[in-house]
Amino acid sequence: MIATVRTLQIWAGLAVIGFVVAWLGVGYEVWGVLAAGALVATVADGWVAWRRSAPTVERTVANSLPLGVDTEVMLRMVCPDGVGGPMEIFDGVPEALGAPEEPLSGELSGEKATVLRYRIHPHERGRFTFEQAYLRRPGPLGLMARQVRVGPEEERVRVVPNFRAVSSYALMAVADQMGRLGVRRLRRRGEGMEFDSLREYREGDQLRQVDWKATAKHRRVITRQYEDERNQQVVLLFDCGRRMRARDGELSHFDHALNAGLLLSFVALQQGDSVAVGTFGGSRRWVPSQRGVRAVETIVDQTFDLQTTTEPSDFSEAARWLSHLQRRRSLIVFLTNMYDADSDELDQALALLGQRHVILVASLKETAVEELKEAPVEYFDDALQVSATHAFLDHRRELHGQLARSGGLLLDVQPSELSVSLVNRYLEIKRSGRL
Repeated sequence: MIATVRTLQIWAGLAVIGFVVAWLGVGYEVWGVLAAGALVATVADGWVAWRRSAPTVERTVANSLPLGVDTEVMLRMVCPDGVGGPMEIFDGVPEALGAPEEPLSGELSGEKATVLRYRIHPHERGRFTFEQAYLRRPGPLGLMARQVRVGPEEERVRVVPNFRAVSSYALMAVADQMGRLGVRRLRRRGEGMEFDSLREYREGDQLRQVDWKATAKHRRVITRQYEDERNQQVVLLFDCGRRMRARDGELSHFDHALNAGLLLSFVALQQGDSVAVGTFGGSRRWVPSQRGVRAVETIVDQTFDLQTTTEPSDFSEAARWLSHLQRRRSLIVFLTNMYDADSDELDQALALLGQRHVILVASLKETAVEELKEAPVEYFDDALQVSATHAFLDHRRELHGQLARSGGLLLDVQPSELSVSLVNRYLEIKRSGRL
């Protein structure tokens, strides 16, 4: 049993009256009657509150919650004794799910179920457990309240990467409207592929694509068009090292990378390719090649609880590890944040993997660095900061150039642009025939 705010206010008032009575030296009897009445009322109200049965509580929440998306939770309460009244409830929401700061209040119905709804906003991925809720029912006078724990003892949920982008992509793909997302559907044009159709020549078509018979017949240049090759391999390598702990808005760089990897997995699987997933940088996990659109669920199950570490990222070690696991020619995508200190390791990784595979490094720009570059300069410290920022960016550009000279491909974008840019680059690589 606990005292309510009303009880504290009453007894605080009686204390003030007691000081006044003691100072004046009169009115002791009246004050004694008031105090006795308050005491009796408090005890009686507490006894009634204690006698009231605790309501049964059922919680309804999705088993899988998307990261960074508001999700509704519903509490359904029924009074077994049929006695209603006011109540407060504080649900056992894990802090990582964005627990409400204040308890929910409502009126219990004695005849039917009472339903309360609130929203949570998960800001961390992984597995989490709801604990029992604390429910407080005051007595009829509102002086004392019984506080009990109600509801299921443990209810486990998981927070997964936000696949809302994947859902949007899927709907637009069905409607053949992927252009709204910024994803371009490209057909493969070249030799040795499955013939699809004839069309007029377009800038960029190669001479070997020209169909000379159709050109002579129609008296304009006609080229052959081929379907994309299927059954190719895509390997996603996620950097779990400390560099990916940087945050861009609400999400970390690693969360942006996971969202982009999930979208690319969905697109590649839909294109008929297979997808494998690996991690490096203090965390080692391997998901063998998966095939079929529904395999994206397996990839989510195997990666949703990945977390960054405080370890450095070793590209050369990751390349040696991957070379033993992936023998077939593949598109290997490193999702990371490159620094100039990576030059030697990237050279070693490209030397080891580049002879057999196509390497794409998807590097995330740091928004804070871009903002510092454009910051106004008023004082000497400001000049030093801007100068250091430009030096950092110059070293980064040198690394990008070195990567290109070594035969690797680069995608260097803001975190918010990564998902769509990565899918477009994948489709361009398929179109080019490099795989």
